[in-house]
Amino acid sequence: MFKRLREGIYDTCYIWVKEMRSVISDEGVLIFFILVPLFYPLLYSWAYNNEVARDVPVAVVDFSNGQTSRQFIRQCDASPDVKVAYRCASLDEAKQLVGHQVVRGIIYIPADFDNRLGRMEQSKISLFCDMSMMLAYKAIYSTAIAVSQDMNAGIQVKLSNNYTDREDAILTKPLDFQEVQMFNTTGGYGNFILPCVLVLIIQQTLLLGIGLSAGTARENNRFKDLVPVSRHYNGIFRIVFGKSLCYFMIYAVMAAYVTLVVPRIFGFISIPQPSDLFALMLPYVLACIFFGMFMSCLVRYRENVILLVVFTSLPFLFLAGISWPETSVPAAWRGIAYLLPSTFGVRGFVRISSMGATLNDVTHEYMMLWIQVLVYFFATCIVYRFQLIQTRRHAVDRIISIKRKAEKHKASR
Repeated sequence: MFKRLREGIYDTCYIWVKEMRSVISDEGVLIFFILVPLFYPLLYSWAYNNEVARDVPVAVVDFSNGQTSRQFIRQCDASPDVKVAYRCASLDEAKQLVGHQVVRGIIYIPADFDNRLGRMEQSKISLFCDMSMMLAYKAIYSTAIAVSQDMNAGIQVKLSNNYTDREDAILTKPLDFQEVQMFNTTGGYGNFILPCVLVLIIQQTLLLGIGLSAGTARENNRFKDLVPVSRHYNGIFRIVFGKSLCYFMIYAVMAAYVTLVVPRIFGFISIPQPSDLFALMLPYVLACIFFGMFMSCLVRYRENVILLVVFTSLPFLFLAGISWPETSVPAAWRGIAYLLPSTFGVRGFVRISSMGATLNDVTHEYMMLWIQVLVYFFATCIVYRFQLIQTRRHAVDRIISIKRKAEKHKASR
């Protein structure tokens, strides 16, 4: 018993060493395992580091040209989110600027704007926004609403006969409210989307690296590199444990870098308890490893895995239920999402890192990740065993074929 245990540990270490050498010697795998996790998060974080859209250009069509309309334009231009870039003589001219993407919106003030206000009638301002960029639309729309509310309050105060500031405050805002942005305190796009992307990068780069290694082995017809036939590869568990140990040692470092270092470099919200984050990332990395090993069995050529990962990255992000509400995803797609480690890894990481949740608060995600670890581990063992049998059968058939050719050649002589 002790001898078999020692032999199993030795064989597992042998496979781990060989897999580590294979990773280091393959430039493509090394790029996806080391360079991409190191620099890809920095590239994404740097691109979204501004968080919100500032000084979004708009065109103004002011047919009123009165004191109040000019005040409205000045206040919009003084806001941090909107910049009055052009003043146009007609609406068609402003539409051309939007069509050429010179401006992102139009503020249209009709000719009777000031006159109607002077007659104590309701006046209107039209706002046209380019909806192709939601951040720009949000900046223009929210600025116009804020300025109009501020001017409405000023008009109400002028028309009232109040004597105190308190009476003016009650008149202009009888129902007061305080806006508090929970979790994403900056209201920025980076804090919203980056935690999801960072966790997804771990899964996708593992899929790329493991799949690339398997595709290279099949492409070169080196069955011994995929499921080698030797004394050290007699046990399926030894093969799977040895290979996964190699990947886990690399991604234990990469996961810590992606989830802890990158958010702090760019100032994103990161308030996790280290023990809770470690407890969550352990099953997530293992689930991604076994998921990648299982999916690598579908990769026949080296390029196939790149196409597979590029095609699935965006759907995986939406299926996580962060950038798009989980309740709005069709039931069939929600079922597919339960097969992906990134679904529960992203949800758990966002709650722990950005919302200050504890491991007890993400028990569902934590348990689902461990279930995926077990399911994909045994699925990988089954697939690897099938490949091992096929490899040995191929080797036996080749030996028999060589012997028959040798016998025929000997008989012919």
